[in-house]
Amino acid sequence: MRRVLRIGHRGAAGHAHENTLAAIQKGIALGVDFVEIDVRCTADGVLVVLHDETVNRTTNGKGRVDRLSLQEVKKLNTANGEHIPTLEEVLKVVEGKAGLMLELKIKGVAQQTVDTVREAGFRDPVIYASFLHDELKHVRTAHPAASLMVLFRGLSRASVARAVKYGPSYVGLRHDKATRPLVDAFHRADLLVFVYTADAPSDIQHAFSLDVDGVISNFPERIASQQFLDSR
Repeated sequence: MRRVLRIGHRGAAGHAHENTLAAIQKGIALGVDFVEIDVRCTADGVLVVLHDETVNRTTNGKGRVDRLSLQEVKKLNTANGEHIPTLEEVLKVVEGKAGLMLELKIKGVAQQTVDTVREAGFRDPVIYASFLHDELKHVRTAHPAASLMVLFRGLSRASVARAVKYGPSYVGLRHDKATRPLVDAFHRADLLVFVYTADAPSDIQHAFSLDVDGVISNFPERIASQQFLDSR
């Protein structure tokens, strides 16, 4: 039996406010293999965990996070009273409990992200992921042994060759764009395939039918008991 890895999207965003410590702790409580979070930077150069360019959607504040200081960011609250955490805070919460998938949302933070993980002494698995594929080159320079994930929105026959040139261990595909031939092609290139963001049981089951290696979900507990025979 081969177990598909469970990745909690933005913590466990189906249960708690995304990218908050509450969501991350919920994902850990649900037994995720990895917690997936988004990394951005404040105006004063502190790495924080936030998906959007602005704080408008997820907090009671307004403005671009890269134009707000950490002090200003920390004054903001989500609907359930949580705050935007720093990457350093997340590392302390996750340490010893799960792996981390760090999606780099902006250019220019690779070295700082690697340094922050290293300085925290984080010893669990870390996957550095990005749609900004050149940013992964900078991660590789900063940490030659880092595990990289090339994220794709759209897919084509050229996607495998495009991914391979970055030297990743993983690729991340939209669950509704992935096909069995493409998944097989990535596997032949010795890449593990994760799909995002599959929440409906039917979508999760479809992902399993494609022989993927991991599923990213807002409801990671729906993946918990899914196992199947390795057909490769």
